[in-house]
Amino acid sequence: MMAQTGRFYDDIVIGEVRESGPRTVTQRELIEFATRYDPQYFHADPVAAEKSIFGELIASGIHGAALWRALDHEISGDIRWICGIAWEEVRWPNPIRAGDTLRAVAEALSKRPSQSDTTRGIVEYRYTLLNQRNEITFTCRSINLIEMRPPERSLQQVSA
Repeated sequence: MMAQTGRFYDDIVIGEVRESGPRTVTQRELIEFATRYDPQYFHADPVAAEKSIFGELIASGIHGAALWRALDHEISGDIRWICGIAWEEVRWPNPIRAGDTLRAVAEALSKRPSQSDTTRGIVEYRYTLLNQRNEITFTCRSINLIEMRPPERSLQQVSA
């Protein structure tokens, strides 16, 4: 029988906080993302962005969420995810600017077994993306499905 790897629902500890390493965002990266996915002038045009309320180029909110997701894989990639099912309380309280160094934080808030499927559980996380000044640039509560640890089979079942 093959060993199961990764962290199951049963291994998630409420109150546990994990933090990624740092990642610095470049102006080129902001422009490339914005040009492709959110070409508003304050995301894609450095000269025009100087006249915006931000005074300079900033990342698209969706780009901030994508940056968080990439960093979150570093700290949560060992979890046996099935899928995310909801984001709640999504906020972008501070813009991400070229040169910002970001890090992701994941905090397990609550968990409960699924009522419809005994092979999975529901875990709620608070996700946060912080810059080098500890300002929140993205945050949300996320509801996720995670695999339950399969029941151990007895030696009689394995050899039968």
